[in-house]
Amino acid sequence: MLGSDPTVVVRVGGEGGEGTITLGDLFTRIAARAGLEIYSFQTYPAEIRGGQVMYQTRLGLRRVMTEGDEADVLVAMNQQAWAEEHEDLCAEAVIIHEATVNIPSDQHVHYPIPAEKTTQALDWPMGKNFVFLGALTWLFRFDSDMAEGLIRQRMRRHAESVEKNLEAFRRGYRYARDTYPEPFPFAFPLLDTMHEERILLSGADAMALGALAGGCKFYAGYPITPATPVMESLARYLPQFGGTLVQVEDEIAAINMAIGAAYVGQLAMTATSGPGLSLMVEGLGLASMAEIPLVLVNVQRAGPSTGLPTKTSQGDLFLALYGGHGDAPRFVLAPDSVKDCYFQMAYAFSLSERFQMPVIVLSDQAMAARQETTPLPGDPWSGPLRRLTPTTDQLAGDYQRYAHTADGISPMTHPGMPGGMYLAESLEHDVYGHPDQTPDNHQRMMQKRANKVETARRMLADWSMTSRRWGDRGAPFGIVGWGSTRGAVREAMGHIHTLGIPIEAIYPHTLLPMPDQAMSDFLATKRAILVPELNFSGQFGRMIEHRYYRQLDERGVHIYQHKKEQGIPFKVREIYDATIDMIDQERRLWTKEHGELARIFDAVREAHSAANGDGCDGGCDA
Repeated sequence: MLGSDPTVVVRVGGEGGEGTITLGDLFTRIAARAGLEIYSFQTYPAEIRGGQVMYQTRLGLRRVMTEGDEADVLVAMNQQAWAEEHEDLCAEAVIIHEATVNIPSDQHVHYPIPAEKTTQALDWPMGKNFVFLGALTWLFRFDSDMAEGLIRQRMRRHAESVEKNLEAFRRGYRYARDTYPEPFPFAFPLLDTMHEERILLSGADAMALGALAGGCKFYAGYPITPATPVMESLARYLPQFGGTLVQVEDEIAAINMAIGAAYVGQLAMTATSGPGLSLMVEGLGLASMAEIPLVLVNVQRAGPSTGLPTKTSQGDLFLALYGGHGDAPRFVLAPDSVKDCYFQMAYAFSLSERFQMPVIVLSDQAMAARQETTPLPGDPWSGPLRRLTPTTDQLAGDYQRYAHTADGISPMTHPGMPGGMYLAESLEHDVYGHPDQTPDNHQRMMQKRANKVETARRMLADWSMTSRRWGDRGAPFGIVGWGSTRGAVREAMGHIHTLGIPIEAIYPHTLLPMPDQAMSDFLATKRAILVPELNFSGQFGRMIEHRYYRQLDERGVHIYQHKKEQGIPFKVREIYDATIDMIDQERRLWTKEHGELARIFDAVREAHSAANGDGCDGGCDA
């Protein structure tokens, strides 16, 4: 498993409330500070305390794109961690476990750590996770002084417990050093210097920083899992940039307060998750009707209703695209990595301001909570787009806030501008904002608002950030996805390429409006496409079938939907197997007279048979 480009998957399991997430987070940060590339994932129960928690991080010398499938190292803080995780370990895995945990001696290599006994001696039962952190620091040969510095920095808000936790860390480190002096099988040859400056960011932090880069000055929100970290991050940073953050009584108040701030000229946003977005739908329609800029982040979780509030999903796509009574145009963006969260948030503010429309940014629990090492993000673009304001002549004359224009965008004032007073009405209105419910006026105004989406579709055709495309151009097989599944797809494609299979992928970043030019060019050469997504009904696949049905029918393109709704991300193996199954099914539909395609099918079958199904394992990297 440790080849020329090694990665190691470390999985931590323990009970909620005993510091499992803190252990995983600190270990991840220590590894990143040591110069390793990082990609993490965490899943936890809905209860505040109790229930089983899992934190997984993948370490590499080069960029890693997923949290990995099977674990190389399992840290079992309790018996349940072994019971739940041991079937998902690679053959060479090692177990670092609480000494009282009963694990069959003939399964894997063991590193017992007496964490409970150590904390009892310290009279500090809360330090169990730090004992394990010390042991991991020694086993991976990370610098202990650097680790202690990170602990002090990370735990500075808990000054009363810092020294106790540090002592627990030191005792864990010394115990592992004295008991296990031999080289650890998964320790890395650490780099003396990093090739380029990197930072460790969570998706939530990246969205907050992207909002600041986009010019955000106002945030209103109500706490809801898993969107709350976006608000917590902005609470730290927004005041330093002259902005204001308000925690309100519910999601309805949050969106309406953000709309009010935008109305008076502030760049404003809110963030929520599925149930909160449902409550915000009427406010979303208000922003669309009154043509007021608004950025709304939806960190998706598994539903319906309360559903799985701490688990990941891509089940809100239809709600984001079409949710509302009547036709309420909006933009929908979907970042596909932590780094992309930064850029798409900045773009969201520019789109919202330029087109005076709400913009929904679709993230999910897995992306918001995970951490990735990434290069320092640069400026989102040379100059952000800002709202169109009326000229002096327009204000001196007959100012029409909702004047009909070719592109649907009319100049917008803010309160206090001389001659710029208008009525921002939730009822259908005329060019001045006065209520007007006549049939012809309603038709014209609906068309005006819809024109902005089509204007954006034409403008976005020249933006490279509207989609990400990679692989073999002109390949007969393709993968079309969106959002946080990109890493698993990209890594699986690396293994598929080793079989000699030509394949290409595209991930749109703007889901409304869709980048039709890029999508049509992609589909032009395809025989079959796989659409993987984390929802039960295959919403994106149905959207592709609906929007591009003519092109798909004309070319006879077959769509294979790969749907997963379990509250956890795709494994690389799942994407790999689904792609091979798609190709195998296509082989059955085509005969030898199809020449080149038949040759590809034969090559795939031979290569896959030779690989004996082992084209990808839990710790492999593309």
